[in-house]
Amino acid sequence: MIDKTEHLKKKIREMEERDETWELLRLNGPTGPHTMVEGSEIIMFASNNYLNLANDPRLKRAAMEAIEKYGWGAGSDWSIAGYMDLQEKLHKKIAEFKGTEAGLAFQTGLSTNVGTIPQIVGKGDVVLSDEFNHGSIIDGIRLSKTERVIYMHLDMGDLEDKLKQVHGKYPNILIITDGVFSMDGDIAPMDEVQKLADEYGAMTYVDDAHGEGVLGEGYGIGAEFHVEDKIDFQMGTFSKALGSGGGMLAGDAETMEYVRNTARTWLLSAAYPPAVTAANLKVLEIVEKEPERVKRLWDNRDYFKKGLDSMGFDTGHSQTPIVPVIVGDTKKAKELSRTLFKKGIFVLPIVYPMVPRGTERIRNQLNADHTKDDLDKVLNAYEKTGKELGII
Repeated sequence: MIDKTEHLKKKIREMEERDETWELLRLNGPTGPHTMVEGSEIIMFASNNYLNLANDPRLKRAAMEAIEKYGWGAGSDWSIAGYMDLQEKLHKKIAEFKGTEAGLAFQTGLSTNVGTIPQIVGKGDVVLSDEFNHGSIIDGIRLSKTERVIYMHLDMGDLEDKLKQVHGKYPNILIITDGVFSMDGDIAPMDEVQKLADEYGAMTYVDDAHGEGVLGEGYGIGAEFHVEDKIDFQMGTFSKALGSGGGMLAGDAETMEYVRNTARTWLLSAAYPPAVTAANLKVLEIVEKEPERVKRLWDNRDYFKKGLDSMGFDTGHSQTPIVPVIVGDTKKAKELSRTLFKKGIFVLPIVYPMVPRGTERIRNQLNADHTKDDLDKVLNAYEKTGKELGII
């Protein structure tokens, strides 16, 4: 019998030979600065849980109270039978948090991008996209069937050149960028992006998934650059620094109403449980009331990066609590990760196709509640292992 999936099996075997497959580790408890992985306690350096809110008792309590009042499931799509008053409160809170007229929650960050982008631009329009934008942005652009123009990473001169080329030739122009780039930890200069957009009549869309809870005293990249009232579409997630789940979108009221009525991922996908809504509401309140969490996160980030840099590691262009150690070789990056794991440190190797070949790295992600002892242990392990593997 002919194996009709042999071509796929061949591809995975080839990936395994190149050591480009993911090794999944099982957590035996909640994620935090420390967590249990396959029976052993380790220091977690591979989580987006920047503010250590994923296991916060206030989020759990809010979720449990919502279960008691609303049950577990939402019943259907929000647009059909699952839209509860709790969700309306969340939409208003998102708008307040992001400094806009209106907010909208989605099931995931990915569904926010792939649902929204095809509705705000389409055939005959043009998107200018940073070359290192997240895959969910790329998929959203592909689904939109719009023309796509790539500008060099964070290069405002190249962005302006591209804007000059498309200005007046398309009815609608959209500039789209990540706020914080998840592989390198660098930041889009949204004030400059917005200035160019205004000059050339382009809309702006920023994916702030790694910005909420991190930039702008926790409010995100719009607040960081004081342009929250100018960005047309602020997209984000609850699943990273905010420690919960789901995506969000913020902008002016009429535009958000349009997206709510047209985005297929919002209209045609089941709502997340009311318990998630309640946790999302609570976490926005916590970030507003506890700015010291953000300060601790940045203190830890600065201490850790300074330590790596002093040892001679290549930390790339990191400007945030995402601090890569660029190794430049798949097998060596994975060996560094495995060795650190044996020393009680969970770090993630990022290899092709997540990053270009030759830029393979370990992605370190700091937590507001890592202690100085935690950071010193990780730095000492890096120094010893880096020398053993010939990285430094």
